[in-house]
Amino acid sequence: MAGGPAAVKFLTNIAKAAAGLGAAGSLLSASLYTVDGGERAVVFDRFRGVLPDTVVEGTHFIVPWLQKPYIFDIRTRPHNFSSNSGTKDLQMVNLTLRLLSRPDVVNLPTIFTSLGLEYDDKVLPSIGNEVLKAVVAQFNADELLTDRPHVSGLVRDSLIKRAREFNIILDDVAITHLSYGIEFSLAVEKKQVAQQEAERSKFLVAKAEQERRAAIVRAEGESESARLISEATAIAGTGLIELRRIEAAKEIAAELARSPNVAYIPSSDNGKMLLGLNAAGVVFMSWDKMW
Repeated sequence: MAGGPAAVKFLTNIAKAAAGLGAAGSLLSASLYTVDGGERAVVFDRFRGVLPDTVVEGTHFIVPWLQKPYIFDIRTRPHNFSSNSGTKDLQMVNLTLRLLSRPDVVNLPTIFTSLGLEYDDKVLPSIGNEVLKAVVAQFNADELLTDRPHVSGLVRDSLIKRAREFNIILDDVAITHLSYGIEFSLAVEKKQVAQQEAERSKFLVAKAEQERRAAIVRAEGESESARLISEATAIAGTGLIELRRIEAAKEIAAELARSPNVAYIPSSDNGKMLLGLNAAGVVFMSWDKMW
């Protein structure tokens, strides 16, 4: 029985030690926090507020209950949003903007104090719409396509400048989509059709003009040819005309000779006659009557 109180006392000491170790472990666990790669931390102190220094990667100590760490992801993140903006000529345009943003690490305490952890969702859509509307209003609807690099440059420079006011760094800004309203699209289509019709009309006019000029040149050539033949006939007589008649007669005779339905028979007048045979009957043709 004497060993009973001693055993109880021993077990009580063990329980106290275990409780002490548990409390110490809990205190130690609450005093440590880890900042992973690609992250930074801001510490809030109950007495001093947000501490001015940004905590880098690694494991760090804090005072439990008195201090609390807030983790920021400082890696570049994409953001997409759309805007319906009006152009200089009062046309509505739908644009989609893509941003790659990250926080300014040095100014993380300021970002946390003024905007909180969701700083990008609070700032980027508003300034993006503001900048898009301001830039698009400077151009006509068709200039957004013909001068798109210049428009993108203005949007990028303006957004980078505005984001820096909120300690946000933009690594890339791009207009990924641009579309017009239905009315403007129909107007553009009609304009293209009208331009094509105008070009076709110009081509037809130019073709008619060329044909007219060709006809004039052809007529002038035939007139000149007739004049030269008349002059040659007046000087040399009708020998050239007779020669052309003989050549034409030879060609006609050669063509008729190749036909199986044409035969040559003598005539009482000049000893020559052509006999034409066909399915309908017999046709006699005098050589002299061919002219």
